Order: sequence, then C-alpha cells, then structure tokens
Amino acid sequence: MSQNGFAVISPVDGSVYTERAYATASEIASALETARGAARAWHRIPLHERGKILLRFGEEMKARASLLAEAVTWGIGRPAWQADETPRLALIGELLTGAAAGTLADTDFESETGIRRYSRPVATGLHLSICAWNYPTAMLGYLVSQPLLAGNVVILKHSPQVPLIAELAQAAWLAAGGLPGAFQALHLSHPDAESLIAGGNFQSVNFIGSVAGGKRVHAAAGGTMTAVHLELGGKDPTYIRADAEIDRIVADIAEGCFSNAGQSCCSVERIYVDQQIEARFTEALLAEAAKWTIGHPVQDKAMLGPVVSAAAATRINDQIAAALAAGGRGLMVPKTDLGAAYVPATVLAGLNHGMSIMRDELFGPVACIQTVSGDAEAIALMNDSTYGLSASIWTSDIARGEALLDEVEAGTVYLNRCDHADLYLPWGGVKDSGLGRTNGRVGLIETTAAKSFHIRTLG
Repeated sequence: MSQNGFAVISPVDGSVYTERAYATASEIASALETARGAARAWHRIPLHERGKILLRFGEEMKARASLLAEAVTWGIGRPAWQADETPRLALIGELLTGAAAGTLADTDFESETGIRRYSRPVATGLHLSICAWNYPTAMLGYLVSQPLLAGNVVILKHSPQVPLIAELAQAAWLAAGGLPGAFQALHLSHPDAESLIAGGNFQSVNFIGSVAGGKRVHAAAGGTMTAVHLELGGKDPTYIRADAEIDRIVADIAEGCFSNAGQSCCSVERIYVDQQIEARFTEALLAEAAKWTIGHPVQDKAMLGPVVSAAAATRINDQIAAALAAGGRGLMVPKTDLGAAYVPATVLAGLNHGMSIMRDELFGPVACIQTVSGDAEAIALMNDSTYGLSASIWTSDIARGEALLDEVEAGTVYLNRCDHADLYLPWGGVKDSGLGRTNGRVGLIETTAAKSFHIRTLG
C-alpha cells in the first residue's frame, strides 16, 4: 500500500492478511471533536449505568469471539485453539465493575463544626490508549474498559498488526449501548500519534508496548502536563532454589517460557538454577520442552505457531546463535521448515550476563539457563537488569522465599508461580518496564484525579 496505509503480513504463511488506510487529518480532527463532546456527557452518566454498559460490552465482544480469534491467529500466529481472549476481557470488566462503587466513592477527611472535607475521584477527560499486538483483545480491558468505567472517554490506537480487533471493539461498544464517541478506534500512524500527544490533545496516554515505543510516548508528552501510563517490556527472571520440588514445578516454568511463543512481557526469559540441582532440573525441563510442539496454527493443534513476523524470528535466532558462539550450550535447538516466522521451543544452558540473550528482551520461545551458587548470587543476578516487570522464586521454604522476594526489584513477584497477570493485583513495572499501575482498584484510581471538596456551612 501507499505511505498512507499499511498491510498486515501474516506470520502464518507470509501472505497479506488485510490492508488498512491510516486516518486522515480530517478524520483525526473529527474524532477528537466527537470525543470531547462525548466526554461532557459520559462522565455524568451514573457509575452503575456505566458499569452495565461495560458488562454488555464484554458480552458483545464474546459474541464476536470467532472473528476476534481469527484476527489473533492470522495477525500474530497464535494457534487457533488458544486464540479466544474474550473470556478474560469480560472477566476484567466484571471485576472492575464490582470494585468500582467502593473504589470511586467519596473519601471523608477530618471535619469540624460547620465544615465538611472530602475528596472524590473524578474522570480526567480524553485518553489515548495504545495497545500492543501480543494479547490484543484481553488488554483492551485495561486500555478501554478501565478508563471508560471511571468516566473518561477513549481513542484507541491498536497495533497495525491487528487492526480488525480495534474495529470489532468499537462495533461491540456501540452494540452494547455505549455512548457514541466515548470510545473510538483510529488507525493512527506512529508519527501522527506522537504529534497528537505532543500537541497536548489528551489528558492521559495509556500505553502497552515496547520500551522504545514507551520512551517515544513519554518524550512526546513532555511539557504537556499529559499523564502517561506505560506498561513496557520485561526480561523476567526466575530462581530455582536447591529445595524446589522439580517434578511439581517444571511444567509451570516451561509454560512461562513458551506460552504465546514467549511473546509476553512477563514471559520467563532468565532461569537461575542452584548448582546442586542443575542437572536434574535441566533434564526435567528438556522433557517438558519436547511437549511444546510447533505447527500450522490453523491446520494443526500444536502448542506453538509462528512468532509475530519473519523479522522477529530472525532476531530471536540471531540471539540464539550469538549465545552459542559465546560458549552457551544448545541442549535443544530444533529446526523447522514450516516458514520464516516459525521458531521451535529451544533450551539453552551455560549462559551468563555477558551474553545479549541474558540482557536484552527476547520475546521468543527460548528457555535460558544460568547456574548460581545460592540465594545471594541469584538475587544479585535477578536485579542485574534494566527491566523490572515480574520475577519468581521456587522453593519449599515459604518464609525464606517471601523474604527473598522482598529483595527483588520488580513490580510483581511470585512464589512458586510465574508468567501470570493476576486480575486482582495492581500490574506494572519498575525501571525500564514502565510507569504507573493498571488493574483493579489501583488501576481505576490511576485513571482519575482526586478532587477535594471543602464545604463550609454559613449561619
């Protein structure tokens, strides 16, 4: 297509899945005007009514599950039998709605005779939400449902890898009885999005994506007084202590490495194993990795399909090759002739922090193992990263495990679990993994501003 549009190249077979035009200047201006008009009406709709609409939105998205799943499979390569994210999206809406009344209620402060003091979380206005491609339906719960429930209006810029999902979401909103203009999807180019942010057109920008993209958003918003929420990448570590029950935990760790072809911000990308159990753990992980079959995501019922693009596959394979050239051991480095974007489940050992594969985000189905001498070395290595999204420790000693987690620099830490975005807890990272938190009560509050009321009674 021309420079005014884009094509979605499917990683499944390299074909053009769909094409779209970027929004024109007049379309962008119209969307902004419509959103600002809707903002004046939407926040005045009572919270319980907004909640009902959001619940219907979840149901309307579930009614479009087959179309959404097809867009996931052909857009990013996830096997069709794993591609329906609408139950999670709907559940996020249900949990947010259930928490909203208490979370968005007035908070009373110490008062005195003739004076009442309280604060109220109020909508901030127009939000630009920018969504990544790797969980393109479920993440709309945080980027669309959450700010809308709090009384804000949203313009969604989805990844150009999955444009149909944005269009289906807008249709579902209107079908649910959502206020026209309160939620709109626009196919914005990156330069147009950055220009709009720099122009101070939004009260908030909610971004899920790469560190590089997040830093561009942050820079564009500089000086505009626009609130910026960034959920960025990860290089998430896990530590297997000497007392861990290997047979009970290894399947979970394999899933943390390989699910969604390793294309999750909270995928396990660094495995630190106590030297006393390295041989047993590695043997068990190899057996689990062999179960992660790869195949055509529509024709086969494989565990893995392709990664998002041939370029991504090349980058992953280059990192694997560099690690092997630097002395890493390829315990399982299978090959496939399925296509340029297909990367099988891979297990590497003998790695160290001098290697790119242990420093830079990988976003691929590769288990990377480094041996450690014990707790002190493991914690030091876990924290030796520019990222800090999530981290996990596996041990039979719960008290010791919790104490160690307190030393780990990450937004979310797990004991005997990994690669799990808990819907009840705040979600976000530290360091280059982001700013702010989303999800649940904390997420709702962060989409609002505290307005203070000082009420003096005269007479």
